[in-house]
Amino acid sequence: MSKQYHKVLTIAGSDSGGGAGIQADLKTFSALGCFGMSAITALTAQNTQGVTAIHGVPREMVGAQIDAIFNDMGADAVKIGMLFSADIVNIVADKLLEYRAKQIVLDPVMVAQSGDKLLQEDAIAAIKSRLIPMADVITPNLPEAAVLLERNIEQYEEMARAARDLADLGPKSVLLKGGHLRESESNDLLYIPSTDRFIPLEGSRIDTKNTHGTGCTLSSALAAFLAKGLPLEEAGVGAKRYILQAIGKGAEYRLGRGHGPVHHFFEFWN
Repeated sequence: MSKQYHKVLTIAGSDSGGGAGIQADLKTFSALGCFGMSAITALTAQNTQGVTAIHGVPREMVGAQIDAIFNDMGADAVKIGMLFSADIVNIVADKLLEYRAKQIVLDPVMVAQSGDKLLQEDAIAAIKSRLIPMADVITPNLPEAAVLLERNIEQYEEMARAARDLADLGPKSVLLKGGHLRESESNDLLYIPSTDRFIPLEGSRIDTKNTHGTGCTLSSALAAFLAKGLPLEEAGVGAKRYILQAIGKGAEYRLGRGHGPVHHFFEFWN
């Protein structure tokens, strides 16, 4: 019999600098033993210092890319990142419903590491109404959660309530990322509404500015582990372990003059 790949589709924007977006997603899938496929939603001119230009892909082309994947190869999991506009949100939602996509990990990307805006205002409502209720897991960071909930989350103690409130928007589970907290630790929180369970994903904060693409990488690692058949809790623990190692090894390098990338292939490169 022929062997089968673990297949993961990323639907996201392209980062010309290679540290985040589609490029980070595909590197993560490969590092974790999955076959990565992509549907590009936007082109960005981007490096470690910021985003200088964004060009949204026409919705028809986004839909055609998703058609091409599901009409041939299929996907064991889908990671969704930067969507840019309401038009793109709607075509992605339509296609994932059409193909009955499974293991959907939604990272509601709104702002780049540099602070540059990556999502148009009309897309936020579309994400809340169309995509979040379809997601098996949503993975917002605290600024993204603040936009979705229309309030700030400033302390770790507030994250449990925020995760519950995010779950009320309809996803099957929530992985709330706590990296923006001004604390010595960098702790995330996985919440499973069906059992009202919280799983802390703890980690020490690493002193480095090479953090470009951390959110994309964590959500992609989660999707990769789900594609390989791991239960959600194990996938969350594995994804957190991977991103901590990628940040730690990436801290040893210097690339560009701004926020450098994490090291996706730390296990394989000398």
